[in-house]
Amino acid sequence: MPDQIRVLLVDDESAMRQAISQWLDIAGLEVDAHASATSAIDRLNADFDGILVTDLKMEGLDGMALLRHAQELDPDLPVVMITGHGDIQIAVEAMRLGAYDFVEKPFEPERLLEIVRRASEKRRLVLENRKLRQAVIPPTLSSRIVGVSRAADELRAEVTELAATDVSVVIYGETGAGKDLIARCLHDLGRRAKGNYVAVNCAAIPETMAESEFFGHDAGAFTGATKARPGRIEHAHGGTLFLDEIDSMPMTTQGKLLRVLQERQLERLGSNRSISVDFRPIAASKIDLRTAQSRFRPDLYFRLCVAELHVPPLRERRDDILLLFDYFAAAAAKAYQREIRPLTVAQSDKLMRHDWPGNIRELRNAAERHVLGLDRATLAPAGATPNQTLAQQVDEFEKATIEQSLIEAGGRINVVMEKLGVPRRTLADKMARFGLDRRRYAEADEQKSAPDFEGLGGKPPTR
Repeated sequence: MPDQIRVLLVDDESAMRQAISQWLDIAGLEVDAHASATSAIDRLNADFDGILVTDLKMEGLDGMALLRHAQELDPDLPVVMITGHGDIQIAVEAMRLGAYDFVEKPFEPERLLEIVRRASEKRRLVLENRKLRQAVIPPTLSSRIVGVSRAADELRAEVTELAATDVSVVIYGETGAGKDLIARCLHDLGRRAKGNYVAVNCAAIPETMAESEFFGHDAGAFTGATKARPGRIEHAHGGTLFLDEIDSMPMTTQGKLLRVLQERQLERLGSNRSISVDFRPIAASKIDLRTAQSRFRPDLYFRLCVAELHVPPLRERRDDILLLFDYFAAAAAKAYQREIRPLTVAQSDKLMRHDWPGNIRELRNAAERHVLGLDRATLAPAGATPNQTLAQQVDEFEKATIEQSLIEAGGRINVVMEKLGVPRRTLADKMARFGLDRRRYAEADEQKSAPDFEGLGGKPPTR
């Protein structure tokens, strides 16, 4: 994904070509100017990271022929036509053939610049969407732990490393962050992949049934036990036992599980016969088990926690939000046999700015509602009207992106310039237009760095 969208400019009139090039260059855009359509064609391909701005009437290959060629290469490539006073009907025909927009000579530079910016934003979103789709195609770990953020890369690397071993793992993460998915990946990529994967939600098993569920029972062990039944641990023999919400496991059951982990043997309820078991234990919890000593045995923790794996919340991997939304929307569209409605810029912005307390699970639900057309209230941009223009939506998105970058950079302009890939003058102009003052974000960053800030939400479990 390029940091800056290029503008391929084609105009056989030297003075006009130079003037437009200067206007766009001053606005901070990268311009590749050509005097003929023939020379410009060589720069175009299906993955061209820019837009095309071309005069309509030129010697030799004209703008209409160039438009048709561009549409054959990539129907999503925005083409802006520059027309003369008497060419309106031809310009309308160009729009029908797929041109993005047209501007009539003579025109104000601001008018052309507005069109070019909107076209560039559309191209950026198209290229980004293609990149996101490509990221989930390969049938690898990347297609299961979906994401392009650094946090997703680190998580995949940790899962790959731990899957190659047979050690016990404790997975930490908030509700809906995907702890069960990580446990399944550890199983599927490990040497026990051909064995059973047994997942148990410890919070869902009543204490009176816990011993029977985990360890099994013999016939006649209690009223209603008409035949012997293996427990979850025995069923996981040769495979993986995933204990979700293990902090909810009754203390008596914890003691018996500790013995099984130490001796690799168990006894069914109502039996004196020892049964050998060989399984890989993986546990998951929302809380740090070391701080829950009143309800979790420290000796069991040390037996289980050979390695820790932390699943980051969605708000810490914002670069993955649109990718995951697209992934879940595609799956929902296939399941419900619906068409995927493209997100507006304002809707994408709202997804990016939401904190997602329900994490991946909440995002998946939002994607399904979007596919079913039930998201008008949740994804409608705040303060927006249904007939909001693309330019207005782009402005909202641009302002939100700069503001978020200022927040993350603590108001440091050089950091924002580098992150967004825009020159200082362009950034200053945009900040002035949107009423953004860097000092306000510098003050917020100073407050955030105060000694008592970390205590507001507490610390997550340390590695």
